Amino acid sequence: MTGRGTNWVDEALREHDEHTAAEQAAAADAATGGAGEAGAAARAAAPSDREQQVLDRIDRARRRRPRIREERITMSHGAGGKASRTLVEAVFLDAFRNPLLEPLEDAAQPRVGGARLALTTDTYVVSPLFFPGGNIGDLAVNGTVNDLAVSGATPLYLSAGFVLEEGFPVADLTTIVASMTAAAAAAGVQVVTGDTKVVERGKADGCYINTAGVGVVEHDLALGAATARPGDAVIVSGPVGDHGVTIMLARGELDIEADLTSDTAAMNGMIAGLLEAVPGVRAMRDATRGGVATILNEVAVAAGVGVVVEEDQIPVRAQVRGAAELLGIDPMYVASEGRMVAVVDGEQADSALAALRAHPLGEQAAVIGHITADSPGIVLLKTAFGGTRIVDLLVGDPLPRIC
Repeated sequence: MTGRGTNWVDEALREHDEHTAAEQAAAADAATGGAGEAGAAARAAAPSDREQQVLDRIDRARRRRPRIREERITMSHGAGGKASRTLVEAVFLDAFRNPLLEPLEDAAQPRVGGARLALTTDTYVVSPLFFPGGNIGDLAVNGTVNDLAVSGATPLYLSAGFVLEEGFPVADLTTIVASMTAAAAAAGVQVVTGDTKVVERGKADGCYINTAGVGVVEHDLALGAATARPGDAVIVSGPVGDHGVTIMLARGELDIEADLTSDTAAMNGMIAGLLEAVPGVRAMRDATRGGVATILNEVAVAAGVGVVVEEDQIPVRAQVRGAAELLGIDPMYVASEGRMVAVVDGEQADSALAALRAHPLGEQAAVIGHITADSPGIVLLKTAFGGTRIVDLLVGDPLPRIC
């Protein structure tokens, strides 16, 4: 579903209420002798647990064939939420469908000459181009390295494609490329091919970068969101939301100051240590657009499981939490660029934490929840106040142009 129409939660709730009203009417009719066997059937089918009925209908609504209702592309279609997923599934997946693409993981894993490779691509349009802790250059390298790493691959080679706007300062481009060079060296990868295009003034936002990456998978693990099982633990590798809030504050549109920098970093070293120490890793995703909440929803739907998360266990810096509260957004939906979510065998959660915390990027790793057989396809958050709420996919993103 997308922003123009009612979202799928509202539709599911309305469907439930209509269904319940119909059942009650049938039961009342049967009580007066007007419905006979139909009335008895309605009474027998009456839900004993309204909440579970609602969750079941939400799950069915979510699994309906995606369809774009808008006639034109909106910013929501590029924000990583429901609108983005609908666009990908209804247009691109429907057109290009094949076994390598269909899992919609961060990287495809083709086999070439007996080798198992990983292939990914991403385009970076962040605004502003320079921000505390980095710029579009190191962001482009780190993001693509991380997409390969969370797929279980050792990143090896990158491409770099530049779209430059007429009038863009050469000094800025030189700084961006130098940042890419340093980030590639730190990650142990090489930029081996590329392309450059220049467009007329006003036809771009200074500089856009596309990077593709190739890596090799050297283990037998079959990682993926669909492999999550009840009893598994859900882990985040560190505080979430740093990048998204940093970008929003760097735009200077809000009178908010915070001592905060982007967490952009290459995670391949940390992930290699995790995979070496823990054979029970099921899935990994870097928490970029849509944040942790979007990843958890993807896991729940792909594996047909429920996800239960403890709000108090989610690491969030005080500066991020404070800025998010002022902006009226939930840190769970805010992007990171050097954090990942991992699903691991519950019995190996302690080993996974130890492996992550042994690396500087994972020093504040935490178990934030677990996988359950209940409420398949749904993410539930146990709040700090003792309540429980559904963590849904957003239609768009409260912080556009963050990567």
